[in-house]
Amino acid sequence: MSDVVLTESMQEPRITRTRPVWLSFGLLVPFAFVVVLGVAVWAPQWLSACDPEAVDPNAILLPPDGQHWFGTDELGRDLFSRVVYGTSQSLTIGIGATLIASLGGIVLGTMAALAPRPIGRLLLRIIDILLAFPEMLLALLVIAVLGRGPANTLLAVGLASIAGYARLIRSQVLQIRLSGYVEHAIALGEHPWTIIARHIVPNAIRPLLILATVGVGSSVLSASALSFLGLGVVPPAAEWGALLANGRNFLDIAPWTSLLPATVVALSVISITLLGRRLQTLLATGDLR
Repeated sequence: MSDVVLTESMQEPRITRTRPVWLSFGLLVPFAFVVVLGVAVWAPQWLSACDPEAVDPNAILLPPDGQHWFGTDELGRDLFSRVVYGTSQSLTIGIGATLIASLGGIVLGTMAALAPRPIGRLLLRIIDILLAFPEMLLALLVIAVLGRGPANTLLAVGLASIAGYARLIRSQVLQIRLSGYVEHAIALGEHPWTIIARHIVPNAIRPLLILATVGVGSSVLSASALSFLGLGVVPPAAEWGALLANGRNFLDIAPWTSLLPATVVALSVISITLLGRRLQTLLATGDLR
């Protein structure tokens, strides 16, 4: 009996291997789609050899086929090529608007947390008022003041999103201000601006980086919605929202002119959002295998 026990105890432990979370199917699919979007931005000619502005009177409103994967529009232009080349403008607006919202949120949220109490409470009320309005409504108000165009669309979407980022930064700054290393820096006599720039802001923006990743998808969707309404980028620009706006006039005879670009917009927003939320989960659990 003792031999049996000894033999069993000497057996090597069974090693259970788990698949790394970065290789999960739910992450690889959106990651692959985002990689394709990156290729469309930096090297669109790798995905489509057609000129997005080339007009062909003999290929007007052709359905999708082997030559024109997304069909053609009312001028005979290849829709797949226009979607590919429009990726750069759409993602530029989305990323630029997110940067504006992030930077504005850092400044406004830090001031609301560290300013003297009357000023801080006033800024907090301004943030609450902005959060009470839908972001699209705020973006429409900015467009009404500044006018249409890619730059104004970027600015409108960015300014409309500042309040959410500011609220997050304010809560983070309030927590970090009471931490041990900040109190230690104060005890050592460091200048307040040095403490803010070196200790508070760098630690406060960490959760904002994850929120900004998710926010890119939301900004792309908002910019496309403004262009679809005719208040953002307007045709003949090959921007996703402008393509949707242009194709809605032919939904009854050529539904692919809007449905296929809309599918790309939806898949892009979903993929970017899934990546951001998965990254947020991995950082929260510390499981980055």
